[in-house]
Amino acid sequence: MSYKPIGKYIQLVDNRNKDLEVTNLLGINITKNFMPSVANVSGTDLSKYKIIQKGQFAYSAMQVGRDETIRLALYTENEPAIISPAYLVIESKDENKLLSEYMMMWFQRPESDRYGWFISDSSVRASLDYDRLCEIEIPIPNIDEQRKYVALYNGLLTNQKTYENSLEDLQLICDTYIEDLIKKEEPKLLGEYIQQSDERNSDLKVSFLQGVSTSKVLIESKANISGVSFHNYKIVRNGQFVYVADTSRRGDKIALAMNSSEDCIVSAIYTVFEVKNTKDLLPEYLYLFFQRTEFDRYARFNSWGSARETFDWVDMCNVKLPIPSIKIQEAIVTIYHTLETRKRINEQLKNTIKPLCPVLMRGVVESMENN
Repeated sequence: MSYKPIGKYIQLVDNRNKDLEVTNLLGINITKNFMPSVANVSGTDLSKYKIIQKGQFAYSAMQVGRDETIRLALYTENEPAIISPAYLVIESKDENKLLSEYMMMWFQRPESDRYGWFISDSSVRASLDYDRLCEIEIPIPNIDEQRKYVALYNGLLTNQKTYENSLEDLQLICDTYIEDLIKKEEPKLLGEYIQQSDERNSDLKVSFLQGVSTSKVLIESKANISGVSFHNYKIVRNGQFVYVADTSRRGDKIALAMNSSEDCIVSAIYTVFEVKNTKDLLPEYLYLFFQRTEFDRYARFNSWGSARETFDWVDMCNVKLPIPSIKIQEAIVTIYHTLETRKRINEQLKNTIKPLCPVLMRGVVESMENN
């Protein structure tokens, strides 16, 4: 079996954004994907940032031990991007000897992350520097075998991406429907259709603690709840809404969600509300209205305060929106339910595909052992 150090097959690249032609700034996360950078680059000299091209890797040597993840991502877009000077840009010396996609498949394995954590240094940041990365040995079959495994994996990814793209079409239908109603229907005050709910968890019957994200969904709470009593926490029932009034530190978005699952509890500082009469206004229809980026901009623009700006209950009640007949609402909600169902299926597809990397790589190893 031919295990070889990847250092023989990869090299560093250091192309800087000297002419400032590239403006797409990206970071990488622990799931080995690129994401829009969250760094504040106001006043930053972007000419020192590194350019990354299709087929190249971005690598962060820091905190591998802490995160138990080798933070490595393969860039697959046609247009170049820029990344922090703290990252390394790596490429295959010869794509006829080591395919970038094949190497990425190997490092998608949980076993690779655990090994990277094991050999990371003992510094405060538990880093895995480039020289140490180059010492990692991986099975490198002939290029035809590499292409076969990459083609199989990419075929699965392509099918999943095609399905994912259909979600964008459904979302566009929902958004366009709402925008058309805004133009045609006479707006009405939301406050006439909603009311606050202040049901406290005094008997501690509800233990499912949730937070609220700017993605308009309920999420696992990040709060430190050690020693905290949940007596005063607010209950959010199925079909109710919850939002965070503070908008000043949330990237021009409002953290708001509708509970479409089991009853949960949230912080007492959150605002919980519900639709008064679902024969007049469907909660799902209202949720679609809230999901629009235009509503985020509206909420941020209408937030008030000094050090901390808020979109309080009075501001929420002053929101104007089209409220058509219940039949029209039901029509758009039907599309929404289809969209949500397909989103869940898409997540299941992604969760099914990711574990296939270790399976495919095991096939590589077993094939080489038998030869």
